[in-house]
Amino acid sequence: MIIFGIDPGLAISGYGIVNYAGNKFEIIEYGAVITSSFDEYPKRLKIIYDRYTELFEMYKPEAVAVEELFYNKNTKTAMAIAQSRGVHLLAAANKNIPLYEYTPLQIKQGTVGYGRAQKKQVQEMVRLILKLEQVPKPDDAADGLAAAICHAHSLKFAENFRIKY
Repeated sequence: MIIFGIDPGLAISGYGIVNYAGNKFEIIEYGAVITSSFDEYPKRLKIIYDRYTELFEMYKPEAVAVEELFYNKNTKTAMAIAQSRGVHLLAAANKNIPLYEYTPLQIKQGTVGYGRAQKKQVQEMVRLILKLEQVPKPDDAADGLAAAICHAHSLKFAENFRIKY
């Protein structure tokens, strides 16, 4: 099963693509979509949408796992990230790819086995699970991979996390 994990963001949106078969992971690709704060907001959203649409067409994932937003005290920032996240979801929905969302706590639990794990622990576990020489960079890409790993480890219960559209 090809699983596409996303750590949504406006400036940096991390992603990771894995193949999960027989309880084994094979890394396909990871990276980040980066937008410039010098670009107008609608252009930044279009860049994210277009790039994720390309990636979905290229890799044809069977599932997309997205990190759910957590409350941010800066309302303006939270709104921008929420709108950016909506663009990520739209790109997957337009390709008819099943979408699943997990909280940061669930992603940590599904990757490390402990919901209060530190960011470095998650990154190191991603490295170990995927048999990588180094922790994936940028950090957002490691977070995207962690979302994909979490989904793979949650397959028995995945329908509980499915976004219906």
